[in-house]
Amino acid sequence: MPPVTDTSIIDIRGLTKTYASGFQALKGVDLQIRRGEIFALLGPNGAGKTTLISIVCGIVNASSGSVLADGHDIVRDFRAARSKIGLVPQELSTDAFESVWATVNFSRGLFGKPPNPAHLEKVLRDLSLWDKKDSKIMALSGGMKRRVLIAKALAHEPQILFLDEPTAGVDVELRHDMWQMVRRLRENGVTIILTTHYIEEAEDMADRIGVINHGELVLVEDKATLMRKLGKKQLTLHLQAPLQRIPDGFGDRLELAEDGHALVYTFDVQADDTGIAALLRRLNEHGIDFKDLHSSESSLEEIFVSLVRQGREARA
Repeated sequence: MPPVTDTSIIDIRGLTKTYASGFQALKGVDLQIRRGEIFALLGPNGAGKTTLISIVCGIVNASSGSVLADGHDIVRDFRAARSKIGLVPQELSTDAFESVWATVNFSRGLFGKPPNPAHLEKVLRDLSLWDKKDSKIMALSGGMKRRVLIAKALAHEPQILFLDEPTAGVDVELRHDMWQMVRRLRENGVTIILTTHYIEEAEDMADRIGVINHGELVLVEDKATLMRKLGKKQLTLHLQAPLQRIPDGFGDRLELAEDGHALVYTFDVQADDTGIAALLRRLNEHGIDFKDLHSSESSLEEIFVSLVRQGREARA
């Protein structure tokens, strides 16, 4: 797998978008996406994810700001910029009366690429569409239509691939196939930007995470760093005998759980001293015995929910 470089393949500066209604969808977004990485953009409904993607892909005009795609300005040099980008949109919109092969071949031609049947065959085979190549799109299931959208996005061999909620409403098999394909594309140097409501997908796939809320980029962080900085770790001790209450002097990081049958201690994994050794000594001094213990840490979903909640509280 090629290493992720610090060279930006997408450079977004001061991007804003205000619609005719007065709704401000984006508020001064600055974002640099590294060549060859998988970048997950997370945010609640209406946060601005699709607007941001639509501007980069040339579907929506920005109110202000600039975007470079592989060094090409998306306004001044739009043909070169768009030729670098593939988009798998949220909505199913395909040519219902065309065959799978015809619509994918047409998509390649739209970008001025010469015919390459071998490449199109590989894309269709990778997406389990080869046996449907002569079928009309209207005859396909919803999951198969989603696969066709992916094939259309890959037909012109883009260096940047946007996946906007690509697995919304699709079956488990397609989700599995898609993520296998995404990994292969990344191995070949394609930069992947995805938005998803399945946060476990971002946790599994992404190199970096961006969180957007109310049109503002709340944070951009390497996934591992984000999990370390914002994740909490908990130590759960299952007690030999239940407690009615925690004795004085244990501090506010220790809580009773499971109707007094367990103690839960929350600690910072980055701290020099987690306090676990002192906790175990004090439990021993108080004659509190435990029969089992295990540790757990925050998931990306818990971190995301916490960030969005903090944002709402700050706005309130």
